[in-house]
Amino acid sequence: MTPSTHRASVTLPDEATAKRVVDTLSEVFFEDQAAFAAFERPDGRWDVTVHFADPPDDALLRELVGHAVRRDVAEAMTFDTVEAKDWVRASLEDLVPVPAGRFVVHGQHDRTRVPPNKLGIEIEAALAFGTGHHGTTRGCLLLLDHVLKAHQPRRVLDLGTGTGVLAIATAKALHGRVLASDIDAPSVRVAEENARLNGAGHLVDVIQATGFAAPRFAEDGPFDLVLANILANPLRQLAGPMARHLASSAQVILSGLLTHQAPAVIVAYRARGLVPLRHLKIEGWSSLLLRAVQ
Repeated sequence: MTPSTHRASVTLPDEATAKRVVDTLSEVFFEDQAAFAAFERPDGRWDVTVHFADPPDDALLRELVGHAVRRDVAEAMTFDTVEAKDWVRASLEDLVPVPAGRFVVHGQHDRTRVPPNKLGIEIEAALAFGTGHHGTTRGCLLLLDHVLKAHQPRRVLDLGTGTGVLAIATAKALHGRVLASDIDAPSVRVAEENARLNGAGHLVDVIQATGFAAPRFAEDGPFDLVLANILANPLRQLAGPMARHLASSAQVILSGLLTHQAPAVIVAYRARGLVPLRHLKIEGWSSLLLRAVQ
């Protein structure tokens, strides 16, 4: 049970706008200052809610949201106080299980709703992005399911693991080890905890690293499968280093791309000897499956 918290809420037109607002606010407020929740409404709009332990600066919040979207949207923000309760759990009660091929991403409250022939991935996070409800994560899981129907990769890397969803899914499906990395120390801790929660703590090895700089990449590679759900610019910059860490005929799943950004990413990887095999488009986001042909 948590003490009373202070809440700021705003309704936004779409998922991309919601992500932009969350990204903006998370750059200002640290993990111990605020927690974010973003959920889709039945009408297609998105609600973003921020919980604070201490009363927030309303004017600053409006200014930040106005900078990320529009001033009139910021002016429509609401502020209130939430009585003592487990508000993270409460906020997740409306987050329904998300199927993606053989995988189902769900919260603790939906454990019993996972079909017996599916692999459940339980993620308890205050932020919906990274739990499987974001189009990029679901696209990656669908492509992963496709890859695993025909291949059994031995050396797998989840680059920019975030909550660890992709690493956990791969480890559970293969019953094998997965190396996962993230540039962010809190994300490393979250991914490790989620792996333990899903009974995959002994299979998912999470390290903090920027790009491919850490020695572990050379030690554990070359990789037969790499998953990277990041952003377009970092993915383009990582094309060369990633290609150098791939085994012959390795497959790569890339996401975190708005659909209009996908062609530039494909060009960058083609130049490094990877050809596109599949391109999924979900809710304005693209997920790519490529194969190394060297």
